[in-house]
Amino acid sequence: MSALFHCPYRQSLLLQHALAPDKMRIAFLLGAGCPVSIRMPADVGTNPLIPDIRGLTDLVNSRLGQSEQLGASYKALLDRFHGGAPENPTIEDILSHLRALQDVVREGTIDGLNKTSLAAIDKEICEITTSVVGVPLPNSITPYHRLATWIGGIHRAHAIEVFTPNYDLLIEQALEEHKVPYFDGFIGSRQAFFDLTSMENETLPARWARLWKLHGSVNWWRTATDDVVRRDGHSQGDRQMIYPSHLKYDQSRRMPYLAMLDRLREFLTRGQAVLVTCGYSFADQHLNEIILHGLRSNPTAICFGLLFGPRSGYSDALAKARRHPNLSLLARDGAILGTVERDWRPDEQTGHPLHGLSVTKPEGTAGSPESENNCEFLLGDFKHFGNFLAQQHSRSEEEPVIASVS
Repeated sequence: MSALFHCPYRQSLLLQHALAPDKMRIAFLLGAGCPVSIRMPADVGTNPLIPDIRGLTDLVNSRLGQSEQLGASYKALLDRFHGGAPENPTIEDILSHLRALQDVVREGTIDGLNKTSLAAIDKEICEITTSVVGVPLPNSITPYHRLATWIGGIHRAHAIEVFTPNYDLLIEQALEEHKVPYFDGFIGSRQAFFDLTSMENETLPARWARLWKLHGSVNWWRTATDDVVRRDGHSQGDRQMIYPSHLKYDQSRRMPYLAMLDRLREFLTRGQAVLVTCGYSFADQHLNEIILHGLRSNPTAICFGLLFGPRSGYSDALAKARRHPNLSLLARDGAILGTVERDWRPDEQTGHPLHGLSVTKPEGTAGSPESENNCEFLLGDFKHFGNFLAQQHSRSEEEPVIASVS
């Protein structure tokens, strides 16, 4: 096969082999695309279990725009983005700006917005977000459950670490339903409290997974006494800790987020490490900075970025991969491997054990040349990645797959 193509079968095997050793340090970064892959019946077709950031933004904009109490104030807040960057702000951009204003407005007003109205908008955004993302997994065979089964299925020398910027509780539900113990930085039951010392000096067994919520969670609260707790409900004066903003926060208020980010930084910079991202678009520049710094400082670390859809939707991520040889980006229509970007090969290997699981070839159109009908890589879809992990788990006690990858 010409060197002008990458081989999706070979990359599937490399990923499989990277995840197989029980002594390898392995972590997953699950982005907003993961719950989107779980489809729920709707009046017409299906809807994602939880919408992506753009879908969530549209929903918040609609509900707050129609609010009698907050509609005018919310419009004034959005008007501040006109003519500036970003042109089409997401809910996280809006929260960042909103919280920056709260820090500087004091007892005055900015464009008619005062501290009371800003705090009310912040609270309403968090409540809408909680109602949208606080849904349970629909059954016991979702990709989250498959990941949980994979995590709990092999005794390892190092704990599996799961990082996510998502606010939902889906991975927690899956781990608990499959009886996989995990540590998330909080200690306790009725009102679990954040304990930095336990994170820094942990001595838990490796069979305990580590779960790090990089942007907070719908069940994190900062109390009126400035304690950070994890619990289902909230009390008077509590503030929900969704999205850190990274702006205008003093050290104590940012501490849970900084501690979680430090875990990602530490994971990548210490020894051989494999980070697999799924559902993550590399649009969060703060997370990107940590990932890329870790890859630059530790040549023995590698990141497999599993991208949903074609490469055309990830121009910024592709530019980064062209400069970092240990960042491999694998999209549906091609990949960047070792800084080299190519399409997937056109010839399929129907006898390959991973054919149909991680690689497929779409039906060609009549009269189209073979080069326009290349193989497609499936693992950027969390649903397919879950099936990939399930297949690997079923072979965990068998000999590794041996197949031609020429």
